[in-house]
Amino acid sequence: MLKPLKDRVVLKMVEAEETTKSGIILSSGSQEKPQIAEVVEVGPGKETEDGKLLKMNVKKGDKVVASKYAGTEITYEGEKYIIVSQDDILAIVE
Repeated sequence: MLKPLKDRVVLKMVEAEETTKSGIILSSGSQEKPQIAEVVEVGPGKETEDGKLLKMNVKKGDKVVASKYAGTEITYEGEKYIIVSQDDILAIVE
């Protein structure tokens, strides 16, 4: 499994809806890039100048909203993931 460094977080994007609430089926080209993702793995945190470790605000399994074009997309063992800095996570979905 991927183990992120510092304040990085590994996300797996949640699939976009293929139909609208009214039942219209969307083609893949007309769908927006999803912004809701599941946290797969979390780094240990970022060190401050005085050597203290800043606590991570997310944990494995959280559903989060990430910046639309943030992070680095990778494919690992056939699955697509995005590695982002904790600063690129905008909210936790409860």
